[in-house]
Amino acid sequence: MILFIFLYSCSPVNYTSSKETKPTSIKKIDEETKKEKPDIKISKQNSSIDLNTVLDQTLLKSKIQQNVTFIASANDDKNILNQFVNVIELAVYEKKFKNLKFEIKYYDNHQELKNFLNTTNKKGKIFIGPINSLDTEVINYYCNTGSIFFSFSSNKKLANECTYLVNFFPDNELKEVFEFFPTNSKVAILYPENNYGYSINNIVDEIANQSNSVIVNRASYKDDMTNVREAIKELGQYELRKYELNRQKKILANKKDDQSKKRLQKLEKFKTTKDLDFTHILIADYGIRLLQVVPLLPYYDIDPNLVKFVGTGVWDDPAFFDEPSLQGSIFPGIEEKKRKDLFDSYSQIYEKKLLRISTLPYDLIGLISYAINQNLTLNDFYNLLNNKNSRFAGIDGGFYFNNSIIERDLDILEINNGYAYKIN
Repeated sequence: MILFIFLYSCSPVNYTSSKETKPTSIKKIDEETKKEKPDIKISKQNSSIDLNTVLDQTLLKSKIQQNVTFIASANDDKNILNQFVNVIELAVYEKKFKNLKFEIKYYDNHQELKNFLNTTNKKGKIFIGPINSLDTEVINYYCNTGSIFFSFSSNKKLANECTYLVNFFPDNELKEVFEFFPTNSKVAILYPENNYGYSINNIVDEIANQSNSVIVNRASYKDDMTNVREAIKELGQYELRKYELNRQKKILANKKDDQSKKRLQKLEKFKTTKDLDFTHILIADYGIRLLQVVPLLPYYDIDPNLVKFVGTGVWDDPAFFDEPSLQGSIFPGIEEKKRKDLFDSYSQIYEKKLLRISTLPYDLIGLISYAINQNLTLNDFYNLLNNKNSRFAGIDGGFYFNNSIIERDLDILEINNGYAYKIN
């Protein structure tokens, strides 16, 4: 079934009216919501993409359309679909953007998506979506029609002249971490043998090679975690360091002087020597698995007081901030207070907790509204998006597009006593 849901009710079109229309799903809202304008800094440098090879001049002169369509498969995760729609509605209402109208289009299969796109006026048309990668492959055939798509696919190979990818990409996060490391840091990698772990392992070498740090060791464990203890022992050379400590104890035990006896008493407290060959350990896991893996590190004498534990953006979850073994650990992200108002508003209005991923469409609304209110042409908007010196203010930090893929200016956060604080 083809379903259109028009959200005109959430966009007060006429602001001279004495009555203000609220989104139909909103029960409570602060009547004094401030008007906000997107914080956009524009450089006059030219776009790095030659659109003349893709679009003719007539299409490039088309104005950005006011009517924006969110496209998504009806087979996508229902919770994510509902939250994305709610967040779009909430963003338009709270920011009071003029002239911006939305419609929602769900489709059941690729043919329905193609039929819809074939019958839509695409000159200067902006689409938010699709969510998944398979559908994003379909829309890439429409780049010569004057459309712009903001897809949530995680497959970076699908980015092109008209398809901009908006997601949380780990290479962006790892670059920020490796730039933060002190010069000559020695890094170990611990990762699970699953899609996320493999993806981190595949990209980390290139990022490390462009930094002032070096990767000295790595170990992986099975997805079912049956060999995680062995992997940690191997990474930290546990058996070798244990053997070395026992050797030192035997030597001291044969000596009778007071200094040797005191030294022996001190060594009896340890399981291994403390001479690890790395200064940082990147742990590429999250969720309940992270809370199972991390406590094993100090148990096998990888001491967080001597080695800095490091994560990626998936650590940005308060559920991890009280774990004793993670105190003092660092990861890339933006402090929670930056998005607290959005999380609180969503919870108050929709009576559900906002998913971390649901901030993605929220950040797009200001950017799109800016293009419409500035009466930009398609060519103007392309130049804005493709300019690496442009910065757009967002809930998840300032962002820009590099080769049609979103990148963010992230902070380094340190976990301490239930919170994650900015330290850089």
